[in-house]
Amino acid sequence: MNDMEQQIDRTLEARIKLYYDLRPGTTAPAPLLIALHGYGASKRQMMREAQLLAPKTFAIASLQGFHQHIREPWETGGPLRFGFGWLTNFRSEESVTIHHRALIDLIKILTAEGVADPSRVFLLGFSQSCALNYRFAFTHPETLRGVIGICGGLPGDWETSTTYRQSQIDVLHLAGTRDEFYSPERVQDYEKQLQTRARSVVFKSYDAGHEIIREMRPDVVQWLTRAADEN
Repeated sequence: MNDMEQQIDRTLEARIKLYYDLRPGTTAPAPLLIALHGYGASKRQMMREAQLLAPKTFAIASLQGFHQHIREPWETGGPLRFGFGWLTNFRSEESVTIHHRALIDLIKILTAEGVADPSRVFLLGFSQSCALNYRFAFTHPETLRGVIGICGGLPGDWETSTTYRQSQIDVLHLAGTRDEFYSPERVQDYEKQLQTRARSVVFKSYDAGHEIIREMRPDVVQWLTRAADEN
């Protein structure tokens, strides 16, 4: 056995700050939409999108990913800037734990402040955050009323994990027929798989790539409005 095989990782615990933007609802407490961006984006970018996806009465919290990286000018078409993500290949289970803890704490804070109605909390994820949100939703179903996934996937252990539970959560999943990452072939059984654990599932496809397009927005607004009004 060589030195590398004998090496044991030592660890220490450190605290990090997670950042989010908040738009209060028109009443307090209000239905809450927690919106999570995709890889390389930011809370500001996702807040802009979320304000076009949520009913005006909703409070919106846009949480920023905790893995930061530098994006080159050729990636953005502009000056050098930072991007953020939720997951890496190194000890990904630790990222999942941080993601879960962040959502639980955020819901508790906004509920305690009177911003959010705890019985009407919705979670939205685009791309990378989509599968992470499904992990959270079906691990902690008591915390959410519904979950929306856009151009993203299911957890890799969806069919094998014993962690995920059947729930009273409603799901809206939107896909693009030209999505280069989540093709129609890849997502064709998502509706059926989600139905095994969700109370209801609406699956819709659009003439879109890996993106949020204008045609999606009224469908999300209508779904959230209806779901927030239901008992």
